[in-house]
Amino acid sequence: MSLITVIVGIVAILLGILIGYILRKNIGEKTIGSAEQKARNLILDAENRSETIKKERQLEAKEEAHRMRSEVEKEVRERRAEVQRSERRLVQKEEAVDKKLESIEKKEERISQHEKDIVRKKNELEKTLDRQIAELEKISGYTADEAKALLLEDIEKDCRKEASQLIKEIETKAKDEADKTAKEIITGAIQRCAADHVAESTLSVVNLPSDDMKGRIIGREGRNIRTIETLTGVDLIIDDTPEAVIVSGFDPVRREVARIALEKLIVDGRIHPAKIEEMIQKAQKEVNQTIRAEGEQATFEAGIHNLHPELVKLLGRLHYRTSYGQNVLKHSIEVSHLAGLMAGELGFDVKLAKRAGLLHDIGKALDHEYEGTHVDIGIQILKKYKESEAVINGVAAHHGDYDPKTQEAVLIAAADALSAARPGARRETLDVYIKRLEKLEEIANTTPGVDKSYAIQAGREIRIIAKPEEVKDDEIALLARDISKRIESELEYPGQIKVNVVRETRAVDYAK
Repeated sequence: MSLITVIVGIVAILLGILIGYILRKNIGEKTIGSAEQKARNLILDAENRSETIKKERQLEAKEEAHRMRSEVEKEVRERRAEVQRSERRLVQKEEAVDKKLESIEKKEERISQHEKDIVRKKNELEKTLDRQIAELEKISGYTADEAKALLLEDIEKDCRKEASQLIKEIETKAKDEADKTAKEIITGAIQRCAADHVAESTLSVVNLPSDDMKGRIIGREGRNIRTIETLTGVDLIIDDTPEAVIVSGFDPVRREVARIALEKLIVDGRIHPAKIEEMIQKAQKEVNQTIRAEGEQATFEAGIHNLHPELVKLLGRLHYRTSYGQNVLKHSIEVSHLAGLMAGELGFDVKLAKRAGLLHDIGKALDHEYEGTHVDIGIQILKKYKESEAVINGVAAHHGDYDPKTQEAVLIAAADALSAARPGARRETLDVYIKRLEKLEEIANTTPGVDKSYAIQAGREIRIIAKPEEVKDDEIALLARDISKRIESELEYPGQIKVNVVRETRAVDYAK
């Protein structure tokens, strides 16, 4: 601000000089004196004013400088104090860090010493352990690997024991909870369904009053026996069997016709081609009547109505058909009853279940005349006579050839299995039966831990004697389960087989 005042003063002086010069030039000599005087006066005034202004400005500048210096000094003092405080904090922190470093160094020394002690103790322990292992091996007579193997074996035995106990618990719980309702339904159905046992009808035997009748049945040059075989489609077996003729044929209806005709001829006594033809016609009429009556009786027993007459006849033909010694018509009626009872318990369609159960083996009535399985033949027959899709599906799915589409179809398959697998329902040929028993005992005898095995109850149970030195008491359940799984995977059998494992330890001594 003082600089501006000086500049203003200088400018004013310059202007005064310039004005004086101009006045002197223009006014002339006369006025020069007074003008110069005025100019000097002006100059003096200007100088005085400029000097005054200069002093004022210098004073103001000094005051401002003093004020600014005071503020700067105050700020410097504050910053110096802050720096001092920061320095004190840094010094304190450095002291704390030094203390921590000193503490860390001491801890490192202790840790290092501790590590050395650990290494030393570890080496001592290893040496001691090696000595103890060597002493244990010397005392026990086993190496470390052998002892490890024994330990693993013991652990394995413990695991097998726990697994055996767990299997028992799971099986018990599953049987108690999952099978309870099914057992009640199936047991109730079987108890309420009366059924016949095996009926032997693979061959028909005709008793003769004497062996002389064999020659008359054969006839001159065998014409009588040829006539009978040609008209009936069966084979007559006349051998050394005393007072008996065997009628053999794949069609049970034809075999029955031949048996009845032969009995009538024996009673009549006149055996020649014309009489043979007459008696065979009468026998056919009698068999047809029996077929119709048996079919109607089956529908009546099963409570099934509105069946096509041809289906009734086909049902009647099943009266002469057997499967593993089981009468197919009786089996069909039994399946119908079982399926109906189970459907009633479960709230399904009882009429549908009974109808499909009665017709499920209808294809066996014609399986000697048409190619294909009895299931496919049955499907074609039922479609021909306009049975419902639900009934056809029940027949189609009863052996698993087709997928069941209704709940009743599943019951048909279950009822069929129940009827076929119940004790006494079916029989097997002797060779098949013996082979199955031999295979059953072979499976048991080739299982580790088994000493002997015996198939009993006609193959429905196998009794196994376990080796007591190899199988413990708590491992019996596991052994029985292993054998059961092998039987299920390697053997085909009807119903179920009970696996009974026995373990016995005997001690024998003599008193002398």
